[in-house]
Amino acid sequence: MKYPKKFKDLIEGFESFPGIGPKTAERLAFYAISKQSKDASLRFADSLKDAISSICECEVCGMIADESKCEICKDDTRDKKLMIVENSKDVISFEKTNAYKGKYHVLNGLISPTNGIGPDDISIDKLISRLESEQFDEIIVATSSTIDGEITAMYINKLLASKGIKTYRIGYGLPVSTDIEYVDEITLIKSLESKKEM
Repeated sequence: MKYPKKFKDLIEGFESFPGIGPKTAERLAFYAISKQSKDASLRFADSLKDAISSICECEVCGMIADESKCEICKDDTRDKKLMIVENSKDVISFEKTNAYKGKYHVLNGLISPTNGIGPDDISIDKLISRLESEQFDEIIVATSSTIDGEITAMYINKLLASKGIKTYRIGYGLPVSTDIEYVDEITLIKSLESKKEM
């Protein structure tokens, strides 16, 4: 027997999420329509719709926001430091440490020659424009220690060499080939403490 079309569509919707296979998608679909209350399921659907329609990128740093400018970019009390990260999840990871009080620039990707992603495909141009309009005492490149993260860090370092701003690379309390979002807060603090000039 086949599932009704709308239920099959629901399964396919769950399956489109990363890490969700057919069996898990099927379980989630059954849970949403039979175990969870109708009100809870509808609230979830509404919050998903609302998030998709109202969440955008901060026009300054590229972080996810629900206004044109995120809370961090609005905060004039933050240090004159700029940390360059791959994605918004990395910002949240560093913010949880309470060890860094500067601003961020989110690249929304990494340079990856093997995947056909070049500097024009990530937020490098926006970074250069930002450095021309804002004053920073130091820049910390906090891309992951993967091959793509290292290529991106080297590219940024070459771009910034002529700008005369102290540029640092986060230290390696971080395991090699690890994404920042999966690293615990103590290790992130140690990586900030052991940053090195590029």
